[in-house]
Amino acid sequence: MAPHGASQSHATRRVVLIAVVGLAVTAVLYFAGRAIVSTSSYSTTGLFGQTGVGVLRLKSLLATVALGLAVVQVLLALWMYGKLPFAGRAGKPIRLTHRIIGGAAFLVTLPVAIHCATAYGVQLTDWRILVHSIAGCFFYGAFVAKVLLVHNKRLPGWALPVAGGILAVLILVLWYTAGLYYYNGYSVPI
Repeated sequence: MAPHGASQSHATRRVVLIAVVGLAVTAVLYFAGRAIVSTSSYSTTGLFGQTGVGVLRLKSLLATVALGLAVVQVLLALWMYGKLPFAGRAGKPIRLTHRIIGGAAFLVTLPVAIHCATAYGVQLTDWRILVHSIAGCFFYGAFVAKVLLVHNKRLPGWALPVAGGILAVLILVLWYTAGLYYYNGYSVPI
């Protein structure tokens, strides 16, 4: 947490710089994904030996696992910040668990993201696909920003909770526009 005065303005500048880095990652992923659209062949791109509907089933399962881990992450973060009623004080094991589960959630998303990027790229064909594509790019930009924030000790107290909240919301949006879409018979409930 940054002290008041000049140090606080330095801390705010660091947060802005980290946000710019996250947005730059998002932009790189977006433009790379747009370039992939014209060269992709999603009908033959597999994932862990699965093709076609098997890929959709597997990606939906992995996305659901990531969403479950994100919910645990939010609960652990609330506990660490003393906002979880009746939980008591969060000790070091809770902080370590939070980091391990965050890493696991990130790793679970990687095969899904790599398949999406190589098979589909960033498509803007309809609202569901557009939202999913853009949220995917933002997710990895936000992840980079969150990692940079975690390793930066002198920040405003709101920076990490905001970054973590953004990641959780993005995982929910990604799951809603793809995993739930699959589980709901290729329809997104609005």
